[in-house]
Amino acid sequence: MNAVDVLAELEALGTERTKKSYLASGAREPLFGTATGKMKPILKKTGLNQTLADELYDTKNYDAMYFAGMIAEPNNMTAADYERWMDGAYFNMLADYVVAVTLAEADIAEEVADRWIHSEDALRMSAGWSCYCWMLGNRKDETFDAAKISVLLDLARETIHEAPDQARSAMNNFIKTVGISYKPLHEKALAVAKEVGSVELKKDGKKSTFLEPLSAIEKEVEKGRIGFKRKHVRC
Repeated sequence: MNAVDVLAELEALGTERTKKSYLASGAREPLFGTATGKMKPILKKTGLNQTLADELYDTKNYDAMYFAGMIAEPNNMTAADYERWMDGAYFNMLADYVVAVTLAEADIAEEVADRWIHSEDALRMSAGWSCYCWMLGNRKDETFDAAKISVLLDLARETIHEAPDQARSAMNNFIKTVGISYKPLHEKALAVAKEVGSVELKKDGKKSTFLEPLSAIEKEVEKGRIGFKRKHVRC
């Protein structure tokens, strides 16, 4: 399949209801409104294909950009390629659930994510923290340097309330993910979550949402899910 074929299939699967939902969440035209679950049969036809992924991502069509993440070959992308994809990621769904997810399967994931976390670009910050969430929720604990993760926990504790709105949710998820999926720092994550308290997410024209990382971790403790790891990062 080529890019034209994929776009045609995505358009055929789109619905106005899903399109309106995506637009309300921050997506913008062009898009078809294709539910992500409906994309899997197309994935079986294309397989992983980095060239096709880049072509689809460059269309700026939201559905095509999302599908690009599904068929990308993470280790065939350079740091410059990830930067280019981030340049096109105009809201959190693309930054955190396409670019960060793809990066999380790459060998250079920590290198790139570290740079983004310390950048001044809000969406890059969000993608950097999200990438660590995806990695910690999938890779074995021994893959990581506990001292480094500990420093990132400290950074999240110290800066989360002053961080840009786009990054605050990802930082909250990082604290929560360390507490749930990274056993070496479970207790520290609990302490950090307690100190952080409620994390306010402000939305234009709407009431603020408050996230509670401590209660989120404690609920997983009650379910006996500490140490939980996903089998796959991407669907």
